[in-house]
Amino acid sequence: MAVEGQGRLKKRERDLLIAAACGVAVGGMVGLSFAAVPFYNWFCRTTGWGGTTQVSRSAPAEVAARTLTVRFDANVSPGLPWKFEPEVTSMQVKIGEVVTVKYHAINLTARETHGVAAYNVAPLTVGSYFQKINCFCFSEQHLKPGEKTDMTVVFYVDPSILKDREQDDLNSITLSYTFFPARESARGVSASAAASSPGRI
Repeated sequence: MAVEGQGRLKKRERDLLIAAACGVAVGGMVGLSFAAVPFYNWFCRTTGWGGTTQVSRSAPAEVAARTLTVRFDANVSPGLPWKFEPEVTSMQVKIGEVVTVKYHAINLTARETHGVAAYNVAPLTVGSYFQKINCFCFSEQHLKPGEKTDMTVVFYVDPSILKDREQDDLNSITLSYTFFPARESARGVSASAAASSPGRI
């Protein structure tokens, strides 16, 4: 009987240990899932992975003679009743030249609507060279019924691209924006984030 009791006690201790280990593992996975999004965002911004453009606070020191065609693309996700388009569809840009372009948005409904834009560039390999000084992306935009607005993008192509032999044949870059409906639950967070970090790019 004593041996049997000791066996049950050991089994119970083992079960508790396994349960505790599983709890720690689940907690760790939950923590990693929350950390994955900001880590992925940081990784993309740092490396230009997936066509993610870079953020710059100032213009480059040089402007090269080589030019590229930069195309501007605009899309609206289903569920957001906006007309969204670039002021121009393409332009010739010198490498290192600071360029300003505008996008136009119109709310086509009789109610206030809210949208947030995401972006990327193609080819994906030039993301690390496409530097934005100012942009409307990731900042929630509010449009009243029938309201029109202009949104500005200021950018340049980093002259360091000239040292990348894989980009020798590059002749065009496409900057693409897509507006998505802003979630109701995210508006308070977006507003507070915008207030705490004005001019966010």
